[in-house]
Amino acid sequence: MLSGDAAFVALVAADAGLDTATYRKWAVEQINYILGDNNYGISYQIGFGSKYPRSPHHRSASCPDRPAPCTEANLHASGPSPQLLVGAIVGGPGKDDSYKDNREDYVHNEVACDYNSGFQSALAGLTHLVNTKELPAIPAPKCHG
Repeated sequence: MLSGDAAFVALVAADAGLDTATYRKWAVEQINYILGDNNYGISYQIGFGSKYPRSPHHRSASCPDRPAPCTEANLHASGPSPQLLVGAIVGGPGKDDSYKDNREDYVHNEVACDYNSGFQSALAGLTHLVNTKELPAIPAPKCHG
């Protein structure tokens, strides 16, 4: 989910004085999209809200509880992962905004440092804006069911 990275870059640019209001507003909208303000009402952050990915492409999440062995077959098993990676961001939707929660689709369901670090950095930037009372006023996220 590179939109978290882009949101962070937008916040850095805004902090440097580049079209501050526009970039801050856009960054908030990107984070809202990641967290569920999108066409599917799905949060791409595992464990956030009631609708989020259950089958990330992640070996450890695919493993059964111990002492059961974890094998390559677990990574390719269908259905929800036995372990919940609360807080992790998956790759997210394609260019056409489509998304399917399928562990075998590593492009859209991979949990990776580059997605998660940008997202966390953008959240830190937004928290700073909240604390300094500079968070832009934007419409409330749409409710999806």
